[in-house]
Amino acid sequence: MDPKAPQLNLRREVGLTGAVALIAGTMIGSGIFMSPQYVLLAIGSPGASLVVWACCGLLAILASLSYAELGTLIRESGGEYIYILRNTGPSVAFLLIFSSVMFVRPAGVVGIALSFARYAVAPFYADCAPPELVVKCVAATAILVLASVNCLNVRFAMSVQVFFMVAKVFALLVIVIGGVTRLIQGDVLNFEDSFANTNVGINPIGIAFYQGLWSYDGWNNLNYVTEELKRPEVNLPRAVLIAIPMVTLLYVLVNVSYLLVMTPAELMSSTAVAVTWGNKVLGSWGWIMSVAAALSAFGSLNGTFFSGGRVCFVAAREGHMPDILAMAHVHRLTPSPALIFTTVISLLVLIPGDFQSIVNFFSFTAWFFYAITISGLLYLKIKKPELPRPYTVPIIIPILVLLAAIFLVLAPIIDNPQIEYLYVTLFIFSGILVYIPVIHYKLCPGLLTRITLFLQLFLEVAPADKNL
Repeated sequence: MDPKAPQLNLRREVGLTGAVALIAGTMIGSGIFMSPQYVLLAIGSPGASLVVWACCGLLAILASLSYAELGTLIRESGGEYIYILRNTGPSVAFLLIFSSVMFVRPAGVVGIALSFARYAVAPFYADCAPPELVVKCVAATAILVLASVNCLNVRFAMSVQVFFMVAKVFALLVIVIGGVTRLIQGDVLNFEDSFANTNVGINPIGIAFYQGLWSYDGWNNLNYVTEELKRPEVNLPRAVLIAIPMVTLLYVLVNVSYLLVMTPAELMSSTAVAVTWGNKVLGSWGWIMSVAAALSAFGSLNGTFFSGGRVCFVAAREGHMPDILAMAHVHRLTPSPALIFTTVISLLVLIPGDFQSIVNFFSFTAWFFYAITISGLLYLKIKKPELPRPYTVPIIIPILVLLAAIFLVLAPIIDNPQIEYLYVTLFIFSGILVYIPVIHYKLCPGLLTRITLFLQLFLEVAPADKNL
């Protein structure tokens, strides 16, 4: 605990391949196998659902390019948290970390883990829905396994990420090829009058975007690990420009394939779209798609864990979380206390977890803070143009992203107010009740120091310094 003692650094282990795998491998997860029916259900027509998927990809590309400029300008790990801290101040940054640590990140982990579990157990319950207890037990097991992997070794965690990215891209290509085959055969009945019954209200469009953007979640993952990225000024924008357009193209083509094989009614009623598609196209081999979807979600969960633990780690280093979370294992050089903490909170969120509710409220909270982050970039562009920028984007790009973020936050509330959004908003701002006594006035009991010392010895960890 001596601040003058030599401190550890997290190694720069993530190269360009690992960076692309971290972005694409996290994005291609459970969403593309579970969200299509919810997008179609919200927007009402096949043609409009494809427009939503393409627009979500475009928004993810524009937002990630804006984040690439922030990441090369502020070369610290932590993503939105560190950008808001440097641009807006500690109080708003604490609100982010409070809601992120207590809800947003664990909700993301739980949503992906539940998706993995549903696909993993689907072959064993071919004629009925799997019991909820079985699904949650499998999800909890996946969370614990990947927590262990990420605590053990950074390089091993990145190898897992690359392997699963290749596997899931292959699975999506199988779906695309199946769709192309149907297209060649002229089976396009489901696309006749494809924009009929489109829901054009503000709330349906907002909910459809929430569900679609859930599948693109992970576009900002690389910004959470900037200090572990080799040559971030080069590899950060390069990885973004490789990974996100590739994922967008795959998503649109996969949705086309779904709609070529299934009627809109079949797609909306399916609880596992990829499995239904596999049963109709691959016949007795349809179970392969269930395995592929499970592996895809597993890889995405690994990437979410990898980046999520770094958010706790950076916040603790800045004094907004307990000191123990800013420490790294003395031999493995992984932020194991932060990863363990994220695991515990995720397991607690898993107990009452419901996939669709998690997606909606996760997206609402996430885009609220994305809007604040992008506002900070606009401030830096206008007020501090002299700062050195290895990479920059035209100012129109962050303006468009900011307008989209404001729409996504306000649209569901204005068009169809629900009391749950008020609860989420109150939860975000309840962080003030913690910030004022604990952070601002530092009313921390001495017991916390003794607990930190005990855990430091028990977990074999030491303080880690910035790796700039």
